[in-house]
Amino acid sequence: MPIIKDPHLFNEQSLFVDLEGVLGCRLYLKIEGFNFAGSIKLKPAREMVERAEREGLIGPGSILVESSSGNLGVALSMIAASKGYRFVCVIDPRCNLATRQLMESLGAQVDLVTEPDPVDGFLGARLNHVQDLCASDARYIWLNQYTNPGNWGAHYRWTAPEISNQFPELDVLFVGAGTTGTLMGCARYFHEHRPEVRIVAVDAAGSVSFGGQPATRLIPGLGMSVRPPQLDESLIDDVVMVEELDTVRACHRLAAAGFMLGGSTGTVVHGATSWLADHAAQDLTAAAISPDMGRPYLDTVYNPDWVHDHFGAEALATADLTAAPGRRSDPVSAAQHPAPVPVGNYVATAALGNYVQ
Repeated sequence: MPIIKDPHLFNEQSLFVDLEGVLGCRLYLKIEGFNFAGSIKLKPAREMVERAEREGLIGPGSILVESSSGNLGVALSMIAASKGYRFVCVIDPRCNLATRQLMESLGAQVDLVTEPDPVDGFLGARLNHVQDLCASDARYIWLNQYTNPGNWGAHYRWTAPEISNQFPELDVLFVGAGTTGTLMGCARYFHEHRPEVRIVAVDAAGSVSFGGQPATRLIPGLGMSVRPPQLDESLIDDVVMVEELDTVRACHRLAAAGFMLGGSTGTVVHGATSWLADHAAQDLTAAAISPDMGRPYLDTVYNPDWVHDHFGAEALATADLTAAPGRRSDPVSAAQHPAPVPVGNYVATAALGNYVQ
């Protein structure tokens, strides 16, 4: 095991879960949440901060600032605490309470915008607040995940090669689309090194990233209310849009098998299984990226009251419909009559601007 001095130096990068026993289709899930930040966002957070340090943008008295729906904010809070920087994270009401509390526990200042921008929604409102902060004091340094090449560069450097090395026969890779940093980093890498691999983007319904109509989204992580500046659709082979109810169902399906994963992961998994069902005649080796873990979603996606309030009683009554063949899906019966259930096998191999000063 490694011995580290700084929390951002540890990240389990080579853990894959074989989900065939859970989903009934061949899909390998790359787990990115086993680090001190709890998500894939540790990679771009580290890359962007270290890039800013190399370029001399961060100095004594600097205050890092970023807009985030949650996971990047946690990663930057952790890195700022480790390096002795001040950090302000600008969030909106969709940010999970547990995520906000975690950032504050790490010493970050959390600014909540409560009213969406009339055109660009809550993301626009967050960006307006960031720009106001930067205009008010030269000490604020906006890392700007939306245009910062360190965002996609981190996944070109780390995530994509990790997947490629594990699966030399890979046919298709499913990647969630938020700022599109993960998506573009992986797409660029495979386009250059293994162009035969199909890249399928998975986005949340209500996101405008791929030209869809904007709509209210409740689950943070994937989706954008403005087109991501880093997005290059020429590098993407297909796009799958996922309704939030299907995200919730996928999360519960995974949790019923013991895999407590986050909302973004649920979206990616549902998108992947839907796409694979449409291509069932092909014998494909498929992988997907799990960006986050489930604990920050205990008050939302995994809270029956929250699910009922937002999606209705039907959402709580569809467990049987989402269970893989041979699996029990009734949580009450399973609790009353516990029985060993096989789970998936682990495959373990060891208007957005530029930087603002």
